[in-house]
Amino acid sequence: MRKYLIGAAALALTWSLPAFAQDSAVKAGPFWQANRIYVEDGQFENYMDWLSKTWTANQEYAKSQGWLLEYHILNSVNPRDGEPNVILLTRFNDVPSAAESERRNAMMNQRMQQTDKSADAASGDRTKMRKLMGSALYVEMLKR
Repeated sequence: MRKYLIGAAALALTWSLPAFAQDSAVKAGPFWQANRIYVEDGQFENYMDWLSKTWTANQEYAKSQGWLLEYHILNSVNPRDGEPNVILLTRFNDVPSAAESERRNAMMNQRMQQTDKSADAASGDRTKMRKLMGSALYVEMLKR
């Protein structure tokens, strides 16, 4: 979670939306983060168990705090070689500041009874189940 929040904040500082004229038919809306995951052979059910229990519980907590609007677990039906077979989507209104990211991270660590080091170690332990292939950040374009 920490890497996601800090990464999103850093990206927001270096990335800006195109300037739209006031008469544009669209306006910028919520952000969508798509995390690309490759689940290792024979680990799909183990990873789905972890997502269903731990990841989903964390997303529900983030949603209850107003940090997320929604989240989804997508499975690619026919991934080609080199493509992810799971996409984790989160939708949120705003990219938090660095200070807000730190505050949220501390709250999440307390909730999960972990430290940054133990969270990092747990993420490393999940490499036997999955490979993180990167992420993409999108902004939803809404009709004015």
